[in-house]
Amino acid sequence: MKKAIAVLVVLLTIAGVVAAVVVAAPRWSRAGAGAIPTAVVQKGTFVDYLQVRGEIRPVRSIVLTAPSSGIDMQIVELAPNGATVAAGDPVVQFDPTTQLRTIEQRRSELKQAESEIDRIESESARRIQAAQTELTTARSAVERARLDAAGADLIPRVEAEKRTLLLANAELQVAALERKVEGERVVADADDTIARQKRDKARYDIAEAERALEALSLRAPASGTISLLPNFRAGGPMVASPPEFRRGDRVFFGAAIAELPDLTSIRMTCRLDEADRARVQVGAVVLVRVDAVPDRELEARIADIGMMARPDFSSFPPARNFDVVIAIDGADPRLRSGMSASARIEMNRMPDVLLVPAAAVFQAGGASVVYVVAGGSSSPRAVTVLRRGRDQVAIQSGLNEGDRISLRDLAGEQ
Repeated sequence: MKKAIAVLVVLLTIAGVVAAVVVAAPRWSRAGAGAIPTAVVQKGTFVDYLQVRGEIRPVRSIVLTAPSSGIDMQIVELAPNGATVAAGDPVVQFDPTTQLRTIEQRRSELKQAESEIDRIESESARRIQAAQTELTTARSAVERARLDAAGADLIPRVEAEKRTLLLANAELQVAALERKVEGERVVADADDTIARQKRDKARYDIAEAERALEALSLRAPASGTISLLPNFRAGGPMVASPPEFRRGDRVFFGAAIAELPDLTSIRMTCRLDEADRARVQVGAVVLVRVDAVPDRELEARIADIGMMARPDFSSFPPARNFDVVIAIDGADPRLRSGMSASARIEMNRMPDVLLVPAAAVFQAGGASVVYVVAGGSSSPRAVTVLRRGRDQVAIQSGLNEGDRISLRDLAGEQ
């Protein structure tokens, strides 16, 4: 019994010593050195990046627009977004009901115009024929009057003068009928010309209506991948991201429906805050990462920066930004027009400097501090920051290459 009590006392004593050691040790040491996330100070090239968001756009693209018919149209067939088409394949089909009705009306007008030509020709021929008959009769009367007047020497003077007057009247009648026949021909030609002009106009209207009907079917002018454009009319003025066009949508004439982008040459369009405009120059190196292609970073350069700042009404109060075009050197078959992307614009480059993660530098009493981990303990050390970036910090003094530093603020754990 005494032996058992002695063993119990020894065990309690050992437990008390262990507890005292645990209490006296720093909190981070209790968890073990491996519980502290650390990083090693390395020497390398410091690159300061400015990150912006934008979208991928082709340098060249063919935009398919609704025909300029002067009326609203409804989409009845539409190729799906991202579909691959060949040259001549249908992409958009609008409702042809109105144009088919118009063509039928124009064809009816053409039939009426052709019937009018036949009627005018028949009526003109009848009037000309009647005038020519009257003229022939009058000429016969002139010949008789001339024969009667030929024997004036053998008849009394009064009778001779009477026959001379009858001859003169007959000749006047012939002259009048000749002018009438000529007038009938002129009127017939004028009526025929007007009728033929109406017929030609009816034919032209039919041709125009048929062209308008054909224009209601938008076909791909070249092979490529369809990219449907946003329908701002459906989204409304207050919608930041309007939906793309779909079947059943009504569109106004001339509206851009879809595009066939040439993805062999692409660029990224984005906007730059006016506070960063002075730090970014044309030709700066850019790394682009497309959200839909996360496994690849594309090399690029700034091709153009807008000359004037424009208000951005997506926020309030509206910020003033500059339009930026980033030319991407390579292409990827997975890219599509309108994809969202982020770009890291190189702002500054400093070779052969000490680099630490930005998460390892803390502020204490107005100074920059890091925690150096060595031999199971840590100690704060003031450092002089040469340049601070988004992910990395360039250190001027206070650290040596190879030092291991904590990525966690240990101020409250000492």
